[in-house]
Amino acid sequence: MSLTHHRSLAASLAACVLLSASVALAHGSMEVPLSRVYSCFKEGPETPKSAACKAAIQVGGTQALYDWNGVRQGNANDRHREIIPDGKLCSAANESHKGLDLARTDWPATLIAPDASGRFEFVFHATAVHATGYFKLYVTREGYDPSLPLKWSDLEANPFCTVTNVSAQNNRYRLSCPFPQGKTGTHVIYGIWQRSDSPEAFYACTDVKFSNTPPPPTSWKELGPVQAREDLPAGSKVTFRLFDAQGADAESHVLSLDAATPAASWMYRLAQRVNPASSRVQVGVLQASGTIVPAESATSNRVYSRETGYTFQVDIQKPTTPPPGGDGGTGHLKYPDGISSYVAGTVVEGTDGLLYRCKPFPYSGWCKGPASHYAPSSGSHWQDAWERIP
Repeated sequence: MSLTHHRSLAASLAACVLLSASVALAHGSMEVPLSRVYSCFKEGPETPKSAACKAAIQVGGTQALYDWNGVRQGNANDRHREIIPDGKLCSAANESHKGLDLARTDWPATLIAPDASGRFEFVFHATAVHATGYFKLYVTREGYDPSLPLKWSDLEANPFCTVTNVSAQNNRYRLSCPFPQGKTGTHVIYGIWQRSDSPEAFYACTDVKFSNTPPPPTSWKELGPVQAREDLPAGSKVTFRLFDAQGADAESHVLSLDAATPAASWMYRLAQRVNPASSRVQVGVLQASGTIVPAESATSNRVYSRETGYTFQVDIQKPTTPPPGGDGGTGHLKYPDGISSYVAGTVVEGTDGLLYRCKPFPYSGWCKGPASHYAPSSGSHWQDAWERIP
């Protein structure tokens, strides 16, 4: 191997290390119910579905959503009300996340209901696990107006849940909390995670709904949202996969599409495929009756189980046809031909004559980035969006 090749390999590895380090510096957000920032990220930072997430991007850009796990204050040290002013609670006073502070009535919200013991298990997804001083969860007062900026005085004076002794399992902190009482309509649950090994703290606004007629206690536990980020072409195959606590396959449900199908429609059909066939989970929206009903929506459906420990994913296999833009019979494009059509899986010949494949979401949006930064080539930034094909 030549010295030049050694240097090129070292540079590539260094870039990967730096990218990994930047990911490791982020720390987490509420996953069940889904926080405002995490919900927008899961919709897809480049192509969000909801009007509220689109508006947040217009105000603050897409990077805030890629940094869904970084709504934080580095020197909080239990001084949350002192350092975060009214109107900036959801961004934790970070200019980078100011879109989360928009006062809107249409933030995607999750209906939550107590279990048979009158409690609810909140799940905080920690991408980096830290020693915990406490988790404190507050809920907005009855009569809270979401069309106005969120203030500290909009929250109940005391947290309805405080957890100080909790360890992460599979990067999740599971918080068993008393269910908030006397609430109807739309509210915000405001979560604070204060580290004990650092003054740093993390914050999360989670939009929830309480039924005007409280639903009966239910044994369903939310595993997380399942969202469709894109329309699919004819010939695509969608597979819902369920895994047990050890990561072994527990169930698999396949939906084949014989025609081009909008995101909301294939997600609805997938839920209809899973629900009658599964003995472990249901996919849909929790109703006031305590039942789970599929919704024809790209973003509203969630996965519920009567037991914890399960995880899931949705695999998408598109038909193996050349990407749009014309490939001259080579089976790939040559940069910059067809740049507006680059999606995850697109194969492109870079400026150096080598082949590159556009990485999966969330990196795929970067494949259309400026040529000076994200072009497939031997430059210093190609690893951000592309993987080299040997």
